[in-house]
Amino acid sequence: MNSVASRFIDFVRCAPTAFHAVSAFSNKLKAAGFLPLSEHLPFTLVPGQGYYVTRNQSSIIAFRMPENDYTHFQIIASHSDSPTFKLKAGFESASCNHYLRLNTERYGGMIMSTWLDRPLSIAGRILVRENQGISSRLVNLDRDAVLIPNMPIHFNREVNSGYAFNPQVDLLPLYGNTEDAGALLRELASLCGVLPENIVSADLFLYSRVPGSIWGAENQFFSCARIDDLECAYTSLEAFLAGIPAPGMMPVWAVFDNEEVGSRSKQGAESSFLVDTLSRAASASGKDASAFRAMLSSSFMVSADNAHALHPNHPEKYDETNHVYMNKGIVIKQNASQKYTTDAVSDALFSEICRIADVPVQHFANRSDVPGGSTLGNIANVHASMNTVDIGLAQLAMHSSYETAGTLDLDLMIRGLTAFYESCIETQGDGQYCLLRRDNAIC
Repeated sequence: MNSVASRFIDFVRCAPTAFHAVSAFSNKLKAAGFLPLSEHLPFTLVPGQGYYVTRNQSSIIAFRMPENDYTHFQIIASHSDSPTFKLKAGFESASCNHYLRLNTERYGGMIMSTWLDRPLSIAGRILVRENQGISSRLVNLDRDAVLIPNMPIHFNREVNSGYAFNPQVDLLPLYGNTEDAGALLRELASLCGVLPENIVSADLFLYSRVPGSIWGAENQFFSCARIDDLECAYTSLEAFLAGIPAPGMMPVWAVFDNEEVGSRSKQGAESSFLVDTLSRAASASGKDASAFRAMLSSSFMVSADNAHALHPNHPEKYDETNHVYMNKGIVIKQNASQKYTTDAVSDALFSEICRIADVPVQHFANRSDVPGGSTLGNIANVHASMNTVDIGLAQLAMHSSYETAGTLDLDLMIRGLTAFYESCIETQGDGQYCLLRRDNAIC
């Protein structure tokens, strides 16, 4: 059984929300010797030391201060959120003078049918009133708590013919009976160690309790929740911690929230989070605003968000010469309308790094008559403009509550991204670049 896939499935189980994912990432960085920073305090940085900073408890950026002078940043960015259902502020909803449902709304563009008839739970963060003010607590019921029941086919005979689910009608989860009113609030309060009346507010989400699995003829596939995009976030952190950075650049690892709803938030890729963090790190190195802008123009970003594997039952939906497969390596994604940022320059540089590391790459593009989704790279570039390549790993059932990917690709991604951090992309003029390995050998 693939050990990396098993570890990833275990990680996903402990990361049901973006808040829990960032908490787990923070713990992993801290265990590796990285020190936490607070945005509301000055940055005091030491050469050779690693640091990390969070925003909204759902986005995180880590970096290592170089021992010597550096000219640019090399960044890998992914996202922490996945499509789900968010509980509304008034989350109890009585039905039929008997049932107690939870009032929810969609977060992101999920395949709604995949959320029905399976055990679900609730996790997120609670804001509680204390003597010293208000504090945030992570919560996870960690039990089969709710379920969204399907209508029987006898009363919905069109369900197999393209039924349109109404999220306010068909997708409200069943929690209990009317006499259970207040029970969820009491359970959440108990988890926080406070009285129910001391809960001020909350960000709570549903998540699937279906266990992850490794399967296939030779265990070549695995399935679980939130593969998009925790697979890229997880593997890029593994690479960030494993790589010995090449001289001349600062390695940066970033995970943003709210990609699934457009990244336009204070903690999303379109926020100031990345530029704020990079500029403060550069300032701590004695670099002024002009030098910082020069560094950005010489920097390189890998926008890591998964790609669509060729579907075995619907190959007609895919481009005939640019489709990709699971377990065949890192996918470089391209789109003429710039939904992906990859161009010839970023494709060439990243492909060359992977070639030297003996990591296979594939290229993905949509059919010209099928619009595709966008990701965080082009959005982050609005504020921090630099050469960027959009990559991912091939997966099936993207935005399902239970997605599928290839077990071999996890290790290939770690190897490729480790090589990225161990190579220095040196700018020698507009359109001219040189790759230097960490031993300063020219590639």
